[in-house]
Amino acid sequence: MTEAAGPSRAGLFRRFGSALYDLLLVTALVLVATFPFLALFGDSTHGWRRHVLQGYVLVVAGAYFVGFWSHGGQTLAMKTWRIRVVRFDGLPVTRGRAVHRFVLAILGLLAVGMGFVWALFDRDRQFLHDRLAGTAIVDATLPAATPGVAS
Repeated sequence: MTEAAGPSRAGLFRRFGSALYDLLLVTALVLVATFPFLALFGDSTHGWRRHVLQGYVLVVAGAYFVGFWSHGGQTLAMKTWRIRVVRFDGLPVTRGRAVHRFVLAILGLLAVGMGFVWALFDRDRQFLHDRLAGTAIVDATLPAATPGVAS
């Protein structure tokens, strides 16, 4: 996506600030969502329960991100930092693309955060998961693209 082809990309500082804020929000969400799990399964610090809890936490975090990205393109933190995730052509992100972006972001995080560090070397300053998922994080103060309408 070039500047002429779509919305203006958000800067690294705003994207990392939003990511840090989302980390705090998701931590609180996971903490609250873990209570019913522990009430049902009890101690989950080892064995099969630990793996089930880890999967549950991943699903809860995924539901948060995918839900917000596919319905308005903004998590609560992204609204605060006035940024939005869109497809490279500026159109809204579909649920499938949001799931794809989430899985790639988790893999980039598991690779010692290299998916996020990638933005420091990328020509467009995009995170690796955005580059691979065909998405971009843009300035939300600018008008969003309307399907079928040329800018």
